[in-house]
Amino acid sequence: MAISFKGAHFPPAVILMGVRWYLAYPLSTRHVEELMEERGVSVDHSTVNRWVVKYSPQLEAEFHRRKRSVWTSWRMDETYLKVKGKWVYLYRAVDKYGKTIDFLLTENRDEKAARKFLNKAIGRLGGVPEKITIDGSAANEAAIKRYNEAHGTSFEIRKIKYLNNIVEQDHRGVKRITKPMMGFQAFKSAQSTLTGIELIHMLRKDQLEDGVEQGLSVADQFYSLAS
Repeated sequence: MAISFKGAHFPPAVILMGVRWYLAYPLSTRHVEELMEERGVSVDHSTVNRWVVKYSPQLEAEFHRRKRSVWTSWRMDETYLKVKGKWVYLYRAVDKYGKTIDFLLTENRDEKAARKFLNKAIGRLGGVPEKITIDGSAANEAAIKRYNEAHGTSFEIRKIKYLNNIVEQDHRGVKRITKPMMGFQAFKSAQSTLTGIELIHMLRKDQLEDGVEQGLSVADQFYSLAS
């Protein structure tokens, strides 16, 4: 699935470069504007933000189509960030080797949100895990039990803190990029931007099938998603 740049006022290569910089490094959109200016491209920081919001979900969807398989032993946890001054929650899961399974931004941290995340992760994966390790969250445990009851599955729930360290540490790769952003102004833009940040994070973890085989850099893997 090729990414559509129809109606864009800049060449695709310029757009993708600006989007990648913002998603891959702890930069503000104004920083990206300055870097583009140094390369002879005059673009407003608000335009960079629009690019990120528009193209990140498309690029991640193409990545998902070419994503390497993950293991069936999951580590599930959530972290938090601010949208319009209010805390929201980023549910995330990795396998036992730290490879990203899926992620979901939600406005609440409760059983309903955890079930929504499970449905998304399992639905996109096309198969259920053998076991899920959590940190002891009652809401997450209830969501997993409810999923098993509703779908006739029986994957194991483990509450072992040290085994969940891998996903807690993995949050840092995402939050390192979001920190300079000083929060988001809208839930939709936060959702799209985090999708792009998670995409770069997965590329760095060698999760693009043909990228690994061809020995491409993270940047080249990113650009290949639009070709």
